[in-house]
Amino acid sequence: MVEENQPVGTNWRINAMVARFVGIVAIALGFILGMYGLDEQGAQWLQTALGLLVTGMLAQGYALYCSVKRMQQLRDRSNT
Repeated sequence: MVEENQPVGTNWRINAMVARFVGIVAIALGFILGMYGLDEQGAQWLQTALGLLVTGMLAQGYALYCSVKRMQQLRDRSNT
């Protein structure tokens, strides 16, 4: 029987996969909008592209963090 007071562990693998996907899409869109923004002078597309690039890099950083935490979790399980 499962106790309801038991906390649910974080699924680091799923978090990392979602973060990688979001990061890849955001970086790709950032490059596409950046190229479009270079053609259109005075448009806000360059700032939007820069925001997407930064968002993508942050998402990739979080994915790396999740991967490291998952490896630590797997190592801890094998040691016990």
